[in-house]
Amino acid sequence: MRAARRWAGITQEQLAGLSTVSVRAIRDLEQGRVRHPRRETLRLLADAMRLGDARRAALELAVEGAPADTVMREAFGTELAPSPEPLRRMVGRTEELRALTGLLATEHERLLTVVGVAGVGKTRLAQEAALLLHTRDRMPVLWVDMSTPAPTSGTARSPRAALTGWARSVAAGGPGLDELASVVRDRAALLVLDGHDAVPRPVPQLLELLHGCERLKVLITAREPHRTPGNRLLPLGPLPLPAPEPSAGAAAPLPGASLAAGEPAVELMLSYVGHMRPDLLPTDSVVRTVARVCQALDGVPRAMESAASWLLLHSLEELLRIARSNPLELVDDTTLSDVNGEGLKALLAAAVDRLDDTQATLLGGLGALADGWTAEQASAALAVPATTMAREVHALVLRGLVRRLPAAGEGASRFGVLNLVRGLAADRAGAAPHRFGALVH
Repeated sequence: MRAARRWAGITQEQLAGLSTVSVRAIRDLEQGRVRHPRRETLRLLADAMRLGDARRAALELAVEGAPADTVMREAFGTELAPSPEPLRRMVGRTEELRALTGLLATEHERLLTVVGVAGVGKTRLAQEAALLLHTRDRMPVLWVDMSTPAPTSGTARSPRAALTGWARSVAAGGPGLDELASVVRDRAALLVLDGHDAVPRPVPQLLELLHGCERLKVLITAREPHRTPGNRLLPLGPLPLPAPEPSAGAAAPLPGASLAAGEPAVELMLSYVGHMRPDLLPTDSVVRTVARVCQALDGVPRAMESAASWLLLHSLEELLRIARSNPLELVDDTTLSDVNGEGLKALLAAAVDRLDDTQATLLGGLGALADGWTAEQASAALAVPATTMAREVHALVLRGLVRRLPAAGEGASRFGVLNLVRGLAADRAGAAPHRFGALVH
């Protein structure tokens, strides 16, 4: 009550005059002597302070014994469930954003999962999509960071905390389904479960919520694909990389043509370099070297951001040498570990460890091939049946450990293993062709 009045910028006497509630009653509320005010009293006070839906709900929830679902049912809207504001401009995901928001705008796509390797930008893409729906369509957004621990019970009386707490519990198979469904009901809303990797697939409670709230959409970000009927998978790969440099003897590029700053990965990496080393001007030489670093780091945004931080210690040329010889040395720094203290190297190692023996062995063999192989070429090189190779490469691309390279024409699609996971895959499975005999069966 005191916080709401101070937010309104008025004194107790002014509030009394505007609301017709006595100064003594207001003072008793603020000092905690009255804990069960009448609903009409709260309405008068909230109207006088011109509280929005979220602050009005917070005031009502502060009353002991107030039923949270009943309080928020009337207040549920864009103010009570805002979209998280991104802290940075998104680079190079225009087509992916268009595809994702296009699917979210349809009536028939209600459960979507953006899947990809750690650090590729799934959360950032989901933020941008949620913000677009929130601002353009005035759609409430329930954003739940599933990678963080559940908040303590001391914050449960916050309207937003109550909503996200129910959503988190439902997504994990716990209680809260009836409360959340009673608030959302038939209203259009977006539930985002960011980093939902704890369970292999959406739990029955989440699917029941979708059936009960016919205009609710659920967007999941995960490192592993969720195998659930009706779930639309959207694989997110690394940022596009600049074309390989021309070989020796090729025609010299036109003046300025060697600059690759228009490429998304290079543009993003240049921004990181500029923040860490403002003295490195984007000359032709610097941009060329930055483009090579991007290629060595596969265009993975988190890897590039961490690598740029090492410019405080290394020169740009030294950074390129390390990125080409052992890129995992650059992907971690103390500022970019996740909430559980895991760096990107540990997350990539976990992704390789989650593969079954067949996939791990195959990934090790594919990592020994030069980039640009087709599924047919890999099948012949590793003596693996074509159908098996196609199936397993498909699974590895979904997980983001293998990327599809830009097509040179109308020929077969070409692929390459991420440089960031080659060594990890080799350590687990080895790359010797004789290891693939078991796959034939």
